Amino acid sequence: MKCFVTGATGFIGSNLVHELVAQGHEVKALIRPNSNLRGLQGADVETVRGNIGDRPALVAAIKGCDWCFHVAASYHFWLPRYDSMYATNVDGTRNVLEAAHKAGCSRIVYTSTVGCIGLPVQTNGEAVLANETTPLMANQFNGHYKRSKFKAEVVAFELLDKGLPVVIVNPSVPIGPRDVKPTPTGRLVLDFLNHALPAYLDTGFNIVHVRDVVRGHILAAEKGRIGERYLLGNSAGNWTLKQFLDALSEITEQPTPRMKLPYSVALTAAYLDEGISWLSGRPPKAPLAGVRMARRKMYFDPAKAVTELGLPQSDPRQALVDAVEWFRANDYVRA
Repeated sequence: MKCFVTGATGFIGSNLVHELVAQGHEVKALIRPNSNLRGLQGADVETVRGNIGDRPALVAAIKGCDWCFHVAASYHFWLPRYDSMYATNVDGTRNVLEAAHKAGCSRIVYTSTVGCIGLPVQTNGEAVLANETTPLMANQFNGHYKRSKFKAEVVAFELLDKGLPVVIVNPSVPIGPRDVKPTPTGRLVLDFLNHALPAYLDTGFNIVHVRDVVRGHILAAEKGRIGERYLLGNSAGNWTLKQFLDALSEITEQPTPRMKLPYSVALTAAYLDEGISWLSGRPPKAPLAGVRMARRKMYFDPAKAVTELGLPQSDPRQALVDAVEWFRANDYVRA
């Protein structure tokens, strides 16, 4: 298949490009001017310069492609202004999906986020893992990133009603190589490697190898039912942050931070940190949206994607091994 990929220089996007090429697909990637191309090194890919705000140019670029993977997103927990985030995540999604349909794509895979799925609920006193059907409650909208991605999903469902062949995938917390920027979770790994993580919170999340996530994208194009959401996670990846750090400690032979920070202290520090950021313009070390998100454990059940798509379930520990090796090999770790 000939595939069009937006967000091709990002973490998921670059790994998707490499996997598509490895599986024998032809790839055309949309690249913004001045993008860091490190994640695409070694990939046989056709690139086209542009942005997702230019709909006529998108149609021309996508024409002739069979599948479109819309991975591009503004992924930040803090920005001085959020207009650009909504323009990218909401308006940009409408532009790409409509352009892909107009260009004749038979399948459009939209990369949403697990943040658009509700958190685990209590049933008869027991926690039930969240899945694609768990509703997102109003009090779970932590920050503009989550709100903008939720609004983008609304756009996707609106376009589905107009006949667009869209399949939605919701990755949990991908870990692995080519995390160039890095992402907030990749930053957590990197801070650990650089001995810049003095304490931790009592929180948890679902980690998944980025390789499984991108294979899930391709499987969604091959087998996914139009109009469905597929949670791309790992059934063995529901870890506390302490388990995450302990695994990193075993892999790297570095000590795990011993101090567990009370949530109230972390929240107060985040308010102060963001206050300084509004004055300085520099991103906070601990964004308020990230700390608020950490208040509840984000555990999920990927059974639907495993059953319907055949989503791989790689050992979550291997994801950490591969992330550590890539950061070290690419000079992200201080001597």
